Amino acid sequence: MSVANEFSEVKRVTTRTLQEMKVKGEKISMLTAYDFSLAKIVDHGGIDVILVGDSASNVMAGHETTLPITLDQMIYHAQSVVRAVKRALVIVDLPFGAYQGNSKEALNSAIRIMKESGAHGVKLEGGSEVKESVERIISAGIPVMGHLGLTPQSIYKFGTYVVRAKEDEEAEKLISDAKVLQEAGCFSIVLEKIPAKLAKKVSESIKIPTIGIGAGGGTDGQVLVLHDMLGINKEFSPRFLRRYANLFDDIHKAVESYVKDVKSLDFPNEKEQY
Repeated sequence: MSVANEFSEVKRVTTRTLQEMKVKGEKISMLTAYDFSLAKIVDHGGIDVILVGDSASNVMAGHETTLPITLDQMIYHAQSVVRAVKRALVIVDLPFGAYQGNSKEALNSAIRIMKESGAHGVKLEGGSEVKESVERIISAGIPVMGHLGLTPQSIYKFGTYVVRAKEDEEAEKLISDAKVLQEAGCFSIVLEKIPAKLAKKVSESIKIPTIGIGAGGGTDGQVLVLHDMLGINKEFSPRFLRRYANLFDDIHKAVESYVKDVKSLDFPNEKEQY
């Protein structure tokens, strides 16, 4: 069977698929995507989950934090990704200001994402403080992925992007919050930048899948920002990042060659015109 035929016969990944993968011990792969063209490639590569992350604020719009991106902008990116995807589960970040402190607004934001983009679920940051919002969104039939540890939307509260939950008190709260999110109905939880031992402990103490980023290999899956792992973004180099390509240099060289060929009248040649 060819790779193309094998891909065309693969069924769409669902939240139930992820739960079955955890039970079987099969690791879950997740990457971000924000546009049609790259989402199509990522999906065809066999990824399980595509996150339309609020990291679009950084890698697509050039902002220093994830805070400025709006709900309308997240919906635009999600629409572009959903049009490309045939297999992966597509989850969309609820952006800063779209759910904090107001469960009714959280529900309305989640409904807009689902109706206007066609995505398969939403992700939001926080533990017990967002329990009411999680329950309200899930009551409307919308799957919710949680996010604990380093929560980038709270960067000004933390004041730094250092590893979270290294102290016992914060570690115990994180474990408690994971159980709260599970009880509220979350189908999965992202664990970001926490000690590997703690991430493994959390993963073993709850029934729903955990997806780690900078949280070691004891989680049920892994996620990276696409532009980081492809080497498009060279400024960000944390310990947990493995670069699988160096597209910044490849694209840079291609552009330089194009400019040179245009200037020297080498492009277009006789075969490249009508």
